[in-house]
Order: sequence, then structure tokens, then C-alpha cells
Amino acid sequence: MTVATRTKLLPEVEAFLSQSPFPSFVGGRDFPASSGDTIVTIDPGSGEKIAEIHDLSAVEVDRAVEVAEAAFPAWAALSQVDRSDILKKLADAVEKHKPVIAQIEALDAGKIEAQANGDVQNFVDTLRYFIDLASKVELREKIDSPGYDAWKYRQPWGACAFIFPWNFPFLLIGWGITPALAAGNTVVIKPAEDTSLSAIYLARLAKEVGVPDGVINVVTGSGAGAGAALSNNSQIKRMSFTGSPEVGRMVGEACGRNLVPVKLELGGKGAAVVFDDVDVAETAEKLVGAITFHSGQVCCDATRWFVHSNIYDEFVTECTNRMSKIRVGHPLDPTSDMGPVVNSKQCSRVLGYLDKGQAGGAECLCGGSEAKVEGYTGNYIKPSLLAGSLDNVAAQEEIFGPVAYLAKFDSEEQAIEMANDTDYGLANSVWTKDDERAARVAEAMVAGNSWINAHNVFAQGVPYGGVNKSGLGGGVLSPETLMDYYRSTSVVRPLA
Repeated sequence: MTVATRTKLLPEVEAFLSQSPFPSFVGGRDFPASSGDTIVTIDPGSGEKIAEIHDLSAVEVDRAVEVAEAAFPAWAALSQVDRSDILKKLADAVEKHKPVIAQIEALDAGKIEAQANGDVQNFVDTLRYFIDLASKVELREKIDSPGYDAWKYRQPWGACAFIFPWNFPFLLIGWGITPALAAGNTVVIKPAEDTSLSAIYLARLAKEVGVPDGVINVVTGSGAGAGAALSNNSQIKRMSFTGSPEVGRMVGEACGRNLVPVKLELGGKGAAVVFDDVDVAETAEKLVGAITFHSGQVCCDATRWFVHSNIYDEFVTECTNRMSKIRVGHPLDPTSDMGPVVNSKQCSRVLGYLDKGQAGGAECLCGGSEAKVEGYTGNYIKPSLLAGSLDNVAAQEEIFGPVAYLAKFDSEEQAIEMANDTDYGLANSVWTKDDERAARVAEAMVAGNSWINAHNVFAQGVPYGGVNKSGLGGGVLSPETLMDYYRSTSVVRPLA
């Protein structure tokens, strides 16, 4: 293990990392790449090696799908009570090991440790939510059809595939696989190559608590290799992909060829519309908190801030003052408010957008460059605000970093037009004390989600998903999500 000695790790984390290189985990056992090829995973806070993961071939990914399919009949045949009991044990085990998983996640993804703790708890809460929801599903639902005895029978699909990104590795695994498992499906998880460690830990933990072999499988490797192989596999019964629109198109195309139902949760360029009746200091605090949370690597973040001209100058002053006080540091340093971006490629991307934005006429109100963190050479960027014309590249394209773009508006109609001037459609927010105006604007903005006087709100039972360039195929976190993982058979008997 080559993690910096100045970083304090839990003994359990040190013991886990000492097992590098990490094979995939398929069928309840380690599943190494036959080639022996590995990918190095780096601590984005120090630039130092954490571990290596095995890089599977397409043939090996296909084998993992076969294993998941073979495990499906027995898992699906369990009663809902028995299946729920097993999954409850997994939820309890994850909660018990939360400090360990959170530290692995923080180190691997560059996430502030306290935020990583929240992500692990979110996994636990999501799993318990879908366990409870599945226990209430009527598998046989009577259909009122005169002259016929008819009903709908629900049953799980089979092996479901999931490709996850690097920004919320463990949380998104929870959002993705838990409804599938609760409904009786088996799963094959492809984590991002930068952040595979928590997924491997989860699969091993599932084995320990008695999840049957082959129900939860993890395949590691590159997106172009293992990821493409999984999305091109014709034996999977459902696919879920979370990531960029560019890769989402390729996944959707592959699934279309194989007629595999696909759910795509993609990027965003969210707007925050701030009217002149808000508490300026409070609103600035919340939006600065949103754009600096996990270094702005949040697809549903508010990255375009449209502020009423009456309060624009006051709002800018409040935001820049707050941004200047954000403590950028290593994710395992408890004094850090914001950590690094995930890798050097992403760091260069964000800095490139800051440069292109200013070259295109945007004014840099604060930040705009790398952040220096004493003792570390990680991928740190100062939280930044740009302002100017909305045809600027930094106002139009997703940056995925701690960067917001500001512009003024004078009327409600103008604000709505500005918010909807994007190809994306994931999440926006409206900030005002006028409840009627808040509802009016929230409903007029074209996106899957509109929040009022808050941003990044994820309530269990409320569908979350995108439209347009931000996704298709349904959302997450709701009863509708669970129902995606049942297929229906209509049964009809004529009565005459």
C-alpha cells in the first residue's frame, strides 16, 4: 500500500487496501482477469497510488452475466419474506461497517469523509426503503374487464446490469441495485475504473452475510472494455447507466440493438432562479454550499445562477465572500470543506473551461485557478464564479466542477426563458418567498426535477430523473423505480 503515511486510515481500511491488486467478484468469489492486466487507482487528494484493480476482458464480463443469470431462478423463487431477511442483513452489515466503507470511498473518490459517511447511510436507507416497498407489492393484480377473469402477474426480469460513475460510487449503487434486488433480480455492477473499491468491498460483505452466490457481482475494468462489453451483452434483461450524455448515447444504442430496456441517468446544466425577495445571505450560503459539495461533481447541481438585477450586486458580494472562506484540502482532513476533483483529467477539464470561458468574454468573479494545498499535490481547484453572456461556452456546457455561471434577469418570463435555454433537463431550483410564483416557475422550467428554496433534494418516494439530454427510461428513488424491475404477464380467461 502506498497511501501517504500522513493520512490516518482505520486498521480495517489498511488491511483491505493491503490486498491489492483487487480482482473482480463474481459468483461469490474473487474473479481475476486472466490476462493479469490491472488499472491503478489514485488518491486524488495526494496523487499517490492507492491500489490496483483487475481489467476484465469482454469474454470475462460475458461470463459474469452468465453467472448472474444462473443464480436468478433460485433468488427469484425465494419468498418475499426470505429475500427481505437476507437484504436486511446486508443493510445492517453496511451500516455496521459505515466508517470503513466511508473512508475507502473518501480516499478513492476524493470525497470529504463526512460526506462519504452520508453516502453510505444513504445506501442503507435506500435498501431498507425498497425492501419495505417490495413487501407491499401485489404480484397478482386483478383487472376489471367485463366478460373475462383477468389479472396481471408481476415477476422479476433476471440479470440486470448497472454501470456507475465516479462521483457518487456507493450512493448510486444503492439507488441502482437495491430496487432490482428487492424485486428478485440478480445484478452485475460495473463501477468506474477510478472508484471501484467500495463496490468490491460491498460484494465481499454481501457474501459474508449470506447473499447467495451470483446475486451481486462486480466486474472491474475500463469503460471502453468492461463497460462496453456489459452494455453490448444480449443476455442482460435490463440496463441502467449513469454518466455522461456522450457515453449514454453509446449505451442506449447498444441496448437498442439488443432490444434491452435501458435507463439512462445523464448530465445536467441546472439553473437556480433567484428573485429579489429572498434572504440574500441565506440563499448565497445554500447555493455556495451546493456548488462546492463534492467539488461541484454533481450532475444535478445548480451551475447557472440567474439573479434578479435588483439584488445582483449584493448577491455577488455575498457569494464571493463565502467562496473565499471555503477550505480546500485533503478529503480525510476533518478541517476541509471541499476536496479535490477525481483525477488529473477532470482537473484539466475544469481548468480548461475556466480558461475558455474567460477567453470568450466571461468575467471571473472569484477563483478561476488551481488551489494549492500544503503537503499535497492533488487535483485541487478553487471554487469559482464566472459571469457574462449566456452564449459563453462555460454557460452552455457541463463543466462538472466547482464552477457557477451568473447572469441577471428583470422579469419572471425572462428568468424562465433563460433557465430553459439548454439542451439538458435534469434539475433546477427557484428561490423566492412568494409561494405562488415559486410553484409557477417550478412548473414552467423544463426538467425532471424542480426544487423550491433548496437544491439537491432527494426524498424517498419522489421520482428523480431527467429529460432531454439528461436522460430517459425512468427515474430513481420511487415506487415507479421498483416497478421497473418487475415484468408483467397478463392472464385472461373468458367467462362465457
